[in-house]
Amino acid sequence: MKNYWIFFTLIILVLVSSCRDDFETIASTGELRFSKDTVYLDTVFTNIGSSTYNLKVYNRSNNDIFIPSVRLALGESSNYRLNVDGIPGKIFNDIEILAKDSIYIFVETTIDYSQVVDPLYTDEILFDNGSNEQDVHLITLVQDAIFIKPNQDPITREIDVLTLDGSETSIQGRFLEDSELTFTDEKPYVIYGYAAVPENKTLTINAGAKIHFHANSGLIVEKDASLKIEGELGNEVIIEGDRLEPNFSDIPGQWGVIWLRAGSKNHDINHTTIKNGTVGILMDSIGSLTTPTLEIKNTQLYNNSNYGILGRGANILGENLVVNNSGQASLACTIGGTYNFTHSTFANYWNNSFRNFPTVLVNNFFTYIDNGSEVIETRDLLEANFTNCIIYGSNNIEMILDNVDGSLFNYNFKNNLIRFNDFNNNFSGIPEYDFTNTSHYQNNIFNETPNFRDVSQNDLIIGEDSAGNNQASGVEALQVPLDILGINRTTTPDIGAYQHIIFI
Repeated sequence: MKNYWIFFTLIILVLVSSCRDDFETIASTGELRFSKDTVYLDTVFTNIGSSTYNLKVYNRSNNDIFIPSVRLALGESSNYRLNVDGIPGKIFNDIEILAKDSIYIFVETTIDYSQVVDPLYTDEILFDNGSNEQDVHLITLVQDAIFIKPNQDPITREIDVLTLDGSETSIQGRFLEDSELTFTDEKPYVIYGYAAVPENKTLTINAGAKIHFHANSGLIVEKDASLKIEGELGNEVIIEGDRLEPNFSDIPGQWGVIWLRAGSKNHDINHTTIKNGTVGILMDSIGSLTTPTLEIKNTQLYNNSNYGILGRGANILGENLVVNNSGQASLACTIGGTYNFTHSTFANYWNNSFRNFPTVLVNNFFTYIDNGSEVIETRDLLEANFTNCIIYGSNNIEMILDNVDGSLFNYNFKNNLIRFNDFNNNFSGIPEYDFTNTSHYQNNIFNETPNFRDVSQNDLIIGEDSAGNNQASGVEALQVPLDILGINRTTTPDIGAYQHIIFI
């Protein structure tokens, strides 16, 4: 038994000695390796925090090491912030890395444009000192901007909400002042909450302007107010979220909606890109039976998590529109109204979740619950005319005409390229889908390829193999003689917003 205890004690001593060696570290010798030699934090707006970027630091040696110093070259005055192996700060000492192991360094920044000499802001992360010093560069472009924010009570910190139709809402935001009713291209605009256009006022957005909405933000145009977006070919207006990093360039749902409310009027949108919202444009209520409430031309809407364009009893005229990737429908013409679209491309290749709706939805009713029962009310669909349009997508059925008896349901499709592959005959016998009825359908092409260049990149230019080449109605092509890129289409017009090209 005595020998047993002596043997057991020796084993414990050996194990303890071995464990102790594992925690003995030596100083770094300047042979660290990094996942990148420069961390680009991309572009940020003044005083808006960046995303968090990461850098991995590797110890490739067989020894446990410590780095005597990890620090920002500008020290505590740097506009960058670090988190080294779970510890926040700007200067760190004796950072350990085990043999054949690594640690993460996370980098963020918030920069006041007025406090920097050069908008290209740089710094370095320095590892060790003297002859062993190594560095990783940090680079950020900071932009000045015009900020539009709701007011906030200095004591309660409550943020102002909008009053609409005489009632206070829960929508954070404020009405624009007269001095704010022209957006220029001099600086980007960053909007927090909802910027609202007051009654009898017009918001004019000049060519080249860039509008960036923060999360849960957008634009509201009130009764008797108007929106004029005056983009030009080669100098379009861009409307998107306020995260400028490349990883956010195609992320849906980053902001709310452009809401043209019931009774608003005389809206014009030209040469504009609207992307990454929840609903690109929500247009409410017919303002006039004869004059379009919204004329939207040469405009693209992409990556909206619900709808590209949602009309509710609206009067919309659209030409050279391109709409793709919407979580529900790219175009929804609902609750009746008047809709006329010529030479437009409506597509939906949404792949972020299951999609219940087609690319284009048209109906003449709405539903609500009254005393626990569903009530359906109809409204006249005065017109739903599609001419020289592409209606396509990743589903078999990309066009739904949902008619409820009780109100008008007038529609016409002429020289369109449509995906409607009813291989189960679910729509057989429904009058709205009698494609042989020339009162509603003339010269349409079904289920043949549009030959888009790259739907994943929202590039819906058509190629030389498109079934829509030289198949558009010439009469309407003369009314819209240039495609969205300014190419003449009067002699051999193609279906859709683009004249075809030869892909290289």
